Amino acid sequence: MTAEPNASLPTELEALVWPPARAGEALEALAVKSGLAQPAAETPRAAESVTRDPDAFRQWVNSAAAWLGVEAESSETSYAQLESHLRTAGPALIRLPGQGNPRFIALLTANHRGLSLIAPDLTVHRIASDVLQAALCSEIEVPLLAKIDSLLDQAEVPKRRRARARKAILRERLNAVYVGNCWLLRTRPGSSFWRQLRSVRLPRRLVALAVAHFVEYLLWIVAWWLVGAAALGGRLDRGWMLAWVLLLLTLVPLRLVSTWLQGVIAIGAGGLLKLRLLAGALRLDPEELRHQGAGHMLGRVMESEAVESLALSGGFLALVAAIELVMAAVVLGAGAGGGIHVLLLIGWVALTLVAGWRYFLDDQCWTEARLEMTHDLVERMVGHRTRLAQQSSEHWHDGEDQALEGYYRLSARMDRSAAWLMAFVPRGWMLVGLAGIAPAFVSGRGTPAGLAVALGGILLAFRALTGLATGLWNLVGAAIAWKQVAPLFHAAARAEMTGSPSRTIREDTPANGSEGPAVVEAHDLVFRYRERGEPVLRSCSLRISAGDRILLEGPSGGGKSTLASLLTGLRSPESGLLLAGGLDRQTLGSQGWRRRVASAPQFHENHVLTATFAFNAVMGRERALQAGDLAEVETICGELGLTDLLQRMPAGALQLVGETGWQLSHGERSRLFIARALLQDPELIVLDESLAALDPENLRRALECVLRRARALLVIAHV
Repeated sequence: MTAEPNASLPTELEALVWPPARAGEALEALAVKSGLAQPAAETPRAAESVTRDPDAFRQWVNSAAAWLGVEAESSETSYAQLESHLRTAGPALIRLPGQGNPRFIALLTANHRGLSLIAPDLTVHRIASDVLQAALCSEIEVPLLAKIDSLLDQAEVPKRRRARARKAILRERLNAVYVGNCWLLRTRPGSSFWRQLRSVRLPRRLVALAVAHFVEYLLWIVAWWLVGAAALGGRLDRGWMLAWVLLLLTLVPLRLVSTWLQGVIAIGAGGLLKLRLLAGALRLDPEELRHQGAGHMLGRVMESEAVESLALSGGFLALVAAIELVMAAVVLGAGAGGGIHVLLLIGWVALTLVAGWRYFLDDQCWTEARLEMTHDLVERMVGHRTRLAQQSSEHWHDGEDQALEGYYRLSARMDRSAAWLMAFVPRGWMLVGLAGIAPAFVSGRGTPAGLAVALGGILLAFRALTGLATGLWNLVGAAIAWKQVAPLFHAAARAEMTGSPSRTIREDTPANGSEGPAVVEAHDLVFRYRERGEPVLRSCSLRISAGDRILLEGPSGGGKSTLASLLTGLRSPESGLLLAGGLDRQTLGSQGWRRRVASAPQFHENHVLTATFAFNAVMGRERALQAGDLAEVETICGELGLTDLLQRMPAGALQLVGETGWQLSHGERSRLFIARALLQDPELIVLDESLAALDPENLRRALECVLRRARALLVIAHV
């Protein structure tokens, strides 16, 4: 028994299915109704041929999402995890099974109560998750149902248990089978950070955390008020003690909720911050990275960790301290000191803020000196051999003693400011608070209950001020670290060319280079690195067609690598026309251009990440690593002469490589970079001195592989 290409849908889903011609409208409806984006000026539309081709449709969805101002993450799940996946997905575009007539479901929200789907008429409907799960799994379940029912008949399973037994057998048989194509929509890393926080409901959870802390301290004060009132009134019986115990027990679930919310907020905010910083680092121009040097980049990486940890811990402490100060002011106002005590507390909080500002200024000066010394040390380490060869030994340590002396003075001043903030502020309040109730105590106007309440308020304020001082200490560190991280944070918001979704899908180039538009065509390109500098490239024109094999030779500094960066889209020309397949970069967008042109840059501009060898080889592809990709990686690496390397590594292509893994030689890295470019299968491959590190035998094998596999090839070599 086999399934039809397009199985019938459950009745509940028939009116909620989007046809392929309206897939763009479904994406826009999801983005707008979920609050991720505003309505677009033009709704993206997909051609019928695109919706029938999985790879082309995946490219179209990514481009259409970028056009709408969101990101679409392709996601697949196994049969066993589909139920839990549907309960956490949304907003998401889900493709129903069946290649003959592709259909889509617009999933807005999902939870344990059911799913919210957007219908083609833009109305929202609620259905049970089992209905959509059945529609997604029917194509793979139907061929097994007859055999399973026959097996249940032979086993004489009672009818009341058959549904449960059938479900268990299906889960066991189809456990590792992947079902459904799903694209999860989310905000772009460079979009409004407040919108990103709202998308994961962090502001709402922060308010819930504040309310939980407030109720917790209110119950805590009421509990001790009961004990104090009973003790001072001489009514400390079993009923009062039972009420006190019940109030304390009520604090337990509140404390658990507060701890859970604090962890969720920390993980969510930290994850969003790291994602944005990573996106910002990838948006930096090559000139910015070269200008800053290794020392500055290392400092920024170190400070990014400080921003996350210090800001979150300091923010939580400051929030709790603010709630405690409000409660302490209420308690002090009800005590023997009255309004005078409240004014003293307000004045002491103001003094605490002044001490925190002074510490911020001193810490800022100290941090600048520390980072300057760090940058200088890293640069000296990088250029150690050059310094030994070109600088006389008596000048190797010039300026080091003066820098250390200045660093020592700034450290001492910062330590004094920190001591005032962390030690004097909370302990000084104890003296001021006791002085505030001294007149009432000496004159005898204060009752025992009033004095006890005032003492309780003083202790509560002491605890709050201790937390406030610690929170300010953390926030000061985060604010100073933020100055180093802010350029990465703001770089993520830089506009990226999205291109028209209908033009970003790459079409195969004709085999004959004379047919159709050129793979890459340039006319009168001009580029300069500085606004007033001389152009590196002037009136540069070329045409590369399908099947071309071009060798570009020249001396160092002649502009070869600059031309390669222009062709691959890393840089934009100052003037001139640059086309790929007859379309400019504005029309294709950055992603569409990268699909057409790939490169293996010079050795010092390429990297091996601390991951598996296979990941480093296929990281240029847009989709996740699949089963067939591993065999393709091994085939291409074998043609490049890396078979011996894969056989030596214990895990083969799945061996960890990089700084903490298997160390690759210069030639092995170069061939890995070439394999990375080939596996992207672009229309043009640019090899920028990628073959310089290879011996004659491996050079011959690499050239044969590249010439055989590349659609069009540009090899840059140094004369």
